[in-house]
Amino acid sequence: MTSAVEAGALIGFLAASVRVATPLLFAAIGETVTERAGIINLGLEGAMLAGALASALGASAGPWAGVAAGGLAGAAVAAAFAAWVVGARVNQIIAGTAVTLACVGLTGTIYRQAYGAGGAGLSLPTLAVLPVPGLSRLPVLGPALFAQPTLTYLSLVLVPAVWWVLYRTRLGLAVRATGEATELARAAGVPVRALRFWATVFGGALAGLGGASLVLAQVGTFAEKMTAGRGYVAIAIVVLGRWHPGGVALAALLFGAATALQFLFQALGLSVPYQFFLMLPYVLTLVALGGAVRRVEAPAGLAKDE
Repeated sequence: MTSAVEAGALIGFLAASVRVATPLLFAAIGETVTERAGIINLGLEGAMLAGALASALGASAGPWAGVAAGGLAGAAVAAAFAAWVVGARVNQIIAGTAVTLACVGLTGTIYRQAYGAGGAGLSLPTLAVLPVPGLSRLPVLGPALFAQPTLTYLSLVLVPAVWWVLYRTRLGLAVRATGEATELARAAGVPVRALRFWATVFGGALAGLGGASLVLAQVGTFAEKMTAGRGYVAIAIVVLGRWHPGGVALAALLFGAATALQFLFQALGLSVPYQFFLMLPYVLTLVALGGAVRRVEAPAGLAKDE
């Protein structure tokens, strides 16, 4: 009986790790492309929050309508940020902070107008778990990895897809050149400003999908400030993953596992204050990030205003 309980706890832990990592993976993969083009988007938190609210509003027409609305909202927020930093050449850090603060206020206002001051009883249609035939029956890993909502599979497919574009196509070469050697890329005829703009919009769209997955594939509701710093964590994950899609995916899963530990510890009946569970993923991420920063180099043109 004990071994069955432990096996169940392990399966639940692994499944929760992947599920929690999904919004972060969406946002971090998008931000990887953005930063490879030389832009650091601190408005990522705002884009995720906008995507979460838009998905809640759009879900009245069905979950997938909500997903589309979330992606479009994230892209719109990123486009506003890109217009400032690429078009008007505003400082990236200041602009990103302003965008996030604006989104926090705007989403809160829209939420209260749409659902009332408390939003009591808000329940949204969510995406069902889609088991992969055959693979979902594998011991332990099957239920954890192959019995997830469709958005989780989409986030995982994005990892090799973005890697292939960045490292195996002319477009990817142009994006990396834009972030590494801006002047040389411009001299070679690369449309630097256009690439930076659209790389930022792409990153914002994926952040919006991350917010949508949080609402429609996990909690089934919306609350003010519900992203709770996940946008900033996604930026840290990009650094921890060394601006490489594969490394970013592993870093996102690390944070997901750190968050899911609270469910595992509770299932095992450990008498540990709940505050420890809440802070554990952030502490582990900071420790890992602190050890990684000294050994990695960011794209040479990152966050440098033209």
